[in-house]
Amino acid sequence: MVDQRQKTLSFKTLHENNSTFVLPNPWDAGSARLLEGLGFKALATTSAGFAQSLGRLDGQVTLEEQIGHCRLLCSVTDIPITADFENGFADAPEEAAANLLRLAETGISGASIEDYSGAAIYDFNHAVERIAACAEAVSQLPFPFILTARGINDLDDTIKRLLAFEAAGASVLYAPGVSTIEQVSMIVNVVDRPLNVLSAFMPEVTLEQYSDAGVCRVSIGGALANHAIGATISAANQMLNSGSFGWMKDAAPGGVVKKLLSR
Repeated sequence: MVDQRQKTLSFKTLHENNSTFVLPNPWDAGSARLLEGLGFKALATTSAGFAQSLGRLDGQVTLEEQIGHCRLLCSVTDIPITADFENGFADAPEEAAANLLRLAETGISGASIEDYSGAAIYDFNHAVERIAACAEAVSQLPFPFILTARGINDLDDTIKRLLAFEAAGASVLYAPGVSTIEQVSMIVNVVDRPLNVLSAFMPEVTLEQYSDAGVCRVSIGGALANHAIGATISAANQMLNSGSFGWMKDAAPGGVVKKLLSR
């Protein structure tokens, strides 16, 4: 197995080689292993996908469950994983920072911290204080933990927040609310940290276009998990409504799955 320091160094390098990369979001150990087997160089957890795998909605997972989930995914893969750590499972800056240090013990290579409590967007100053506390905490780790700061609001406020998060010590900036490649380009032109975008709101934009705009990494959030759910619903409806099993022709052959899950 590759140790945490090696994984974090690999993750850091991915952000420095000036090549846009896709950061897919597995929702369990099996999907993480499959994505690694397919050739992805790094992964990101999805809070929504993980919650759905437990039969819950996004935001209903506990801190302990999230930590256990990240520990499991890191233990079955040899590539870096960054965690969707929601709001750090705390409103107070010092509590979010303490939780982030606990997360770092799982073998994770990075994490994103939201400026959204689950009920409302944090006040600007409070949001910046939270990122500053988290950045200070992870700076003491013996490896280059990649802290991603997420800003979601209207475009002007998002840019204001991302610039402040950059000054507060964030390694990567994340603007999941943007919906056009033009908005992405505007952000890239004013920030000095690698930018992560969420492709779920721009499915028509290609990786080449993101690269041309200067994006560092592209994540997909819960979209892959929802795609799997969509295929399951479609197959179930065929069986229930027409007694058909034709959907099986699109299923991955067992041999392919076995090969991807084998080390």
